[in-house]
Amino acid sequence: MPAALSLPSGIAMQGLLAELRRLSWGAADILLAYGRGEQPPYGFPRALSVDEGGEGPVSAADLAVNHWLLDGLAAAFPAAAWTVLSEETAKQQLTDGQPLAAEWLWILDPLDGTKDFLQGTGEYAVHLALARQGEPVLGVVLLPVMEELWFGLLADGADAAGAPGRSWCENRAGESRPARLSPRRQLGELVLVASRNHRDQRLEQLLAALALGDTKAIGSVGGKVATILRGETDVYISLSGKSAPKDWDMAAPEAVLRAAGGAFSHADGRALTYNNGDVRQAGCLIASHGPSHEALCAKAAAALAVIDPGFAP
Repeated sequence: MPAALSLPSGIAMQGLLAELRRLSWGAADILLAYGRGEQPPYGFPRALSVDEGGEGPVSAADLAVNHWLLDGLAAAFPAAAWTVLSEETAKQQLTDGQPLAAEWLWILDPLDGTKDFLQGTGEYAVHLALARQGEPVLGVVLLPVMEELWFGLLADGADAAGAPGRSWCENRAGESRPARLSPRRQLGELVLVASRNHRDQRLEQLLAALALGDTKAIGSVGGKVATILRGETDVYISLSGKSAPKDWDMAAPEAVLRAAGGAFSHADGRALTYNNGDVRQAGCLIASHGPSHEALCAKAAAALAVIDPGFAP
């Protein structure tokens, strides 16, 4: 565990991790039940179809996991000096241009990869990250169908190009294994993990310019980063178009990847920041296994200057 890692006063790391395990596997059970059309556990209602006057399984699953995690954290740590920001509550919590007044902030996405949830691919995730003054220090990425629970612990003050930290994966039995990043180094042999749904002409032009190796298509951001942590892929790129990912899409995957020695930054090298008054993570964001990150960023920034001269990477 990183020696410099800190937590809010009165919070012990082992106790926090134990509660995050319990809550995460409970969230997995909720999502798996909704995904199979079964009665969910813990008293949550069965999902109503649109024909029945409901909003369908995605909305029900989102809300159930949101309540499960928020209520669970509040019950386990009633006096903790932190705030929780969820995708499901953001409209009520946030004012444009104004960060939340919180030194410690949990950032939650109760269901990342809604299209994959609906399509039954199993490539959806739960993201939960604890940030201090805008920088993630702890990340949790849960992949319910694969029964993988990824943790990442980052030392305070770690930079975006890699950090002293620890990242590992657990199964339901509590068995753990460390992240294993790939040994690939040359850009032409790096494996890209990409979305099935969010690809426009600019991104295709950028990928052509980078001339990477193979491509693997995966749903959620957490699922993409997990493939890097397993050594199956090496690079993920988010290029904003009409919309941009939000804080809850990126915070937990970034924490887990950087804790493993990987990198996650803008193409111009800037670090991602959170709770800065704008939840959009706009620009060209590059996540990688680390060793080739600087070369990737330089080549991407140069390509974008030609592809989209006014774009801020």
